Amino acid sequence: MSKSTKQWYASWFDTPYYHILYKDRDYTEAQGFMDNLTNYLNLPEGGKILDLACGKGRHSVYLNSLGYNTTGVDLSEQSIAYAKQFENETLKFKVHDMSKIYPDTFDAVFNLFTSFGYFEDDNCNLKTIEAIKAELNDFGFGVIDFMNTNYVIENLVAEDVKTVDDIDFHQKRYVKDGYIIKDINFEVEGEHFEFQERVKAFTLQDFEDLFEKAGVHLLDVFGDFKLKKYHATTSERLIMIFK
Repeated sequence: MSKSTKQWYASWFDTPYYHILYKDRDYTEAQGFMDNLTNYLNLPEGGKILDLACGKGRHSVYLNSLGYNTTGVDLSEQSIAYAKQFENETLKFKVHDMSKIYPDTFDAVFNLFTSFGYFEDDNCNLKTIEAIKAELNDFGFGVIDFMNTNYVIENLVAEDVKTVDDIDFHQKRYVKDGYIIKDINFEVEGEHFEFQERVKAFTLQDFEDLFEKAGVHLLDVFGDFKLKKYHATTSERLIMIFK
């Protein structure tokens, strides 16, 4: 049996199986979100964007194709090694811990698709907000796109099996100690693997508390990728614009 003792996101995200399980994500919808977001923020032509927790860089690549000078950073060395094939003069990828300040300033810092709330140490969540604040130039905007935990918990599917590339991923979901947790186990060529995803069940109020401590100001809150109004019980997303 293979079960990692590293922080879950450091081990799981660096496996090929993570990318297999989630290979069918709707990137057309994601690109529409980027279009809506950059238009709403009215970012300057050729503006600088920092994509925090960029994974393999697909969204950074798209933002760069829209004309933005984009830097993608992620803790996963394997993901960044993969993303580097897309680099050009205005698109760079670096291994970086988002709870630490990146040594540059930007017109926008994006943290997309629930890439927040992974840390075991609550202080790291505050440090991440403080780092985003430090990474914004005088006219810059921070964006955190998180799940709406109220909606997710209400609609949680306790257990299912998802088959991708002939691998049966057994998934169990539950809420424990303030985290939304997914246990994932599967077999490949006779070897058993177990991984766990743990995301802090932050509410809008929790984020507002973090923002206050970090000294940033919440400007707008949206409930989906089309930037419709946020509703605490029915919105699927919690998208926050701040500076």
